[in-house]
Amino acid sequence: MTARLHISLASSLLAGARDLLFPAFCLGCGCPLPTGSLPLLCPDCRGSLIFGRSPCCTCCGLPFAAGSDHLCGHCLRNQPGFDLARFALHYCGPVPRLIQDLKFHGLTTPLATMACLVRNSGVARHLAEPDLLLPVPLHPARLRRRGFNQSLLIARACFPRWRSRIDPDLLIRRRPTVPQTSLTGTSRRRNLRGAFALYRDRRLDNRRVLLVDDVFTTGSTVRECVAVLRRAGAVRVEVFTLSRSL
Repeated sequence: MTARLHISLASSLLAGARDLLFPAFCLGCGCPLPTGSLPLLCPDCRGSLIFGRSPCCTCCGLPFAAGSDHLCGHCLRNQPGFDLARFALHYCGPVPRLIQDLKFHGLTTPLATMACLVRNSGVARHLAEPDLLLPVPLHPARLRRRGFNQSLLIARACFPRWRSRIDPDLLIRRRPTVPQTSLTGTSRRRNLRGAFALYRDRRLDNRRVLLVDDVFTTGSTVRECVAVLRRAGAVRVEVFTLSRSL
């Protein structure tokens, strides 16, 4: 008991010293925080978070205002290819800044907060245990410019227990594409057609795959990736995105 008490006291002192020497700031609005406890968000930014919750589409996870879980109209009319898609957070409040700071400014500090929010969302309990985790890939030219694939970093941070199952090189982007944010609808689908492939035409017979990306907007990117995985023989394909833009 005494040893545990000493360890707890030492941990508290170290945490206090850390907060004194390296004061924490909210990753959403930049205001000072009293401690460096995760998530690094102030009460106002935490209050603006919206987690993915029921009621929602039983396939793509699209949230409904009321009622029970059921297939949405889009999934009824158009089979999306994946078995399940889920997200942790709506793309609002501090979430866009967390993603943009990681994606465009190379700041890795948001990753620990992202992982904490994913745990708090409970989204992982809806996902089947995969054989492989595949981050949505960047084209090599963009990867060289950026220096990292944000989807790979999110996969590693948010699914540490499945980290050994992440394969960052299996799914490849074989041609450069225009950023999807500048396109809408049909143009997004045309932009991505034939953009993805499996490295050396690998097979995925009877494998269960979890595809990971940062934001689900229209779903064009994940649908193109899923089509490649299905053709390679994947028996189940689920999609996890940190956020969904509605």
